[in-house]
Amino acid sequence: MRPTRNTVNFEKITFRERLSAFSNFPEFFRLVWESSPKKTALSFLFRIIRSAMPVALLYIGKLIVDEVIFLNGSTSVSDPTYLWKLIALEFGLAILTDALNRIISLLDSLLGDSFSNFTSLKIMRHAASLDLDQLEDSEFYDKLERARQQTAGRTMLLSQIMSQIQDLISMAFLITGLVAFNPWLIILLIIAIIPSFLGESHFNNQNYSLSRSQTPERRELDYLRFLGASDETAKEIKMFNLGNFIASRFKTLSDKFYADNSKLAIKRSAWGTFFSILGTSGYYGAYVFIVVKTISGVLSVGDLTFLAGSFRQLRTLSEGLLSRLTSISQGAIYLNDFIDFFAIHSQIKKTEKPVAFPNPIKEGFQFENVGFKYRNSEKWANRHLNFTLLPGETLALVGENGAGKTTLVKLLARLYEPTEGKILLDGIDLKEYDPEELRLNIGVIFQDYLRYQMTLSNNIAVGNIQEKENEQLIKSAAAGSMADILAAKLPNKFDQALGKRFNNGVELSGGEWQKVALARIYMKESQVLILDEPTAALDARAEYEVFQRFSKITEKKSAVLISHRFSTARLADRILVLESGQILEMGTHEELLSLKGRYNELFQLQARGYK
Repeated sequence: MRPTRNTVNFEKITFRERLSAFSNFPEFFRLVWESSPKKTALSFLFRIIRSAMPVALLYIGKLIVDEVIFLNGSTSVSDPTYLWKLIALEFGLAILTDALNRIISLLDSLLGDSFSNFTSLKIMRHAASLDLDQLEDSEFYDKLERARQQTAGRTMLLSQIMSQIQDLISMAFLITGLVAFNPWLIILLIIAIIPSFLGESHFNNQNYSLSRSQTPERRELDYLRFLGASDETAKEIKMFNLGNFIASRFKTLSDKFYADNSKLAIKRSAWGTFFSILGTSGYYGAYVFIVVKTISGVLSVGDLTFLAGSFRQLRTLSEGLLSRLTSISQGAIYLNDFIDFFAIHSQIKKTEKPVAFPNPIKEGFQFENVGFKYRNSEKWANRHLNFTLLPGETLALVGENGAGKTTLVKLLARLYEPTEGKILLDGIDLKEYDPEELRLNIGVIFQDYLRYQMTLSNNIAVGNIQEKENEQLIKSAAAGSMADILAAKLPNKFDQALGKRFNNGVELSGGEWQKVALARIYMKESQVLILDEPTAALDARAEYEVFQRFSKITEKKSAVLISHRFSTARLADRILVLESGQILEMGTHEELLSLKGRYNELFQLQARGYK
């Protein structure tokens, strides 16, 4: 695990960077509009109507006060009809304001859910389009994690931007009234809110820097939560008594986060209180000024209520506007994480005019001095690979763990792009073929296959998901791997949910799961089959039966087997012995034994274990 850092390296964000982050908004609004055009348009419309309500209510209130004073001071009998009309109008506006607030809140909630679901799907689809080595890179995962966090958090940003527009229109009406009375009140308003704005801006900057710097450790914290409370890890946690170790590491990280966050929160609260006092002083200075003018007879009592109310609302709106502006600029910076993720593109691209995949394959695959290095690594995972996989040939890959066997087959399936050299299929570079068509013609089961918490039927169908409704094909595939025997024992047969994550699920043994995974390879008519440790969890009898069936489907097909069992490897037409990512020996079982080299050494070591 990564060691705990004693200090946080805060990233400083300049004003220019903050300003440039606003360029993310066009792309953001495009995504919002795509998620729900109707809800977006309605939200804007109702907010514009709502923005006129504050000044309308204040002005009606002023007229009511002036009319009451007029009626009260009148020496003759006066008609109060106008007053009651004003009160009725104010009542109607109050009801309309409340209704608009509720409608806007509802639209924001619905639009937020739509946007969150839309962007979550977009992230999943984009992640699926990227290269395998990108997905295996820790730096990429930091970007992916931050992008995931934006799916929910950015719905709040949308609401903030729309509220900003609404408040700006409201302020325009209120400022007009204040300017008409005395422009100096605007100066007092600015003095009242600027300190608070600068403080919020500074601490939001610090908060973003802290949050971004914690991303790798937060992923570790989530992983520790999973380790400490999961049915998948429970047996080892108990057996090795790891509970205290994991809890201790979690406590170390969480305490560090708490210390960093609380230190920043305390500073923010203290300065916020100071700036609030300044703002309140500015407001009451303007209030005293208005009262003095009213006492001197320059203003009516209605003017007093209108101006005092306008100033109060302007101060509140301005503080919210500027505070929200800081938050919005903060959100714009966070959008960098979201948009940066979508700026990552696959390096394995489909050519404009891809070559049709050969059917049947005539010359086979040829590796010409192929080498591969993982991202951010100086070590070669494979290098100087020179060999041919002929049509109808079964090739076995043998070597100790870390020899580069699985990496080799991933290169064959073009899950990785060679760092050097090239791979040919029937004399044509693999890059000239459509990657999707290539993989459609390659059936593969990796050693670390997924155990989907789905039905048995769907677990098999993932081998060719387009045929998920083809019951006959699924049952035929199950028969090929002996998973049909398993299905017959399950309460709901092929509709039985597997795994314990959801209700009524049934957990399988390692060997049973392997039969389910092997069935996936029978789901499509692939010309090339790749099996990475296909029978590691099966007993000897089951392994023998699987290979009897497997030998039938590999007739006239190319196949690559990765196995630590030499009883499996010797069934291949040729065997490649890999060491440190390179081909050390190549030949048939008998030829390699006669060389008295690495293969012979490994074979003899394994053979002794059976004596």
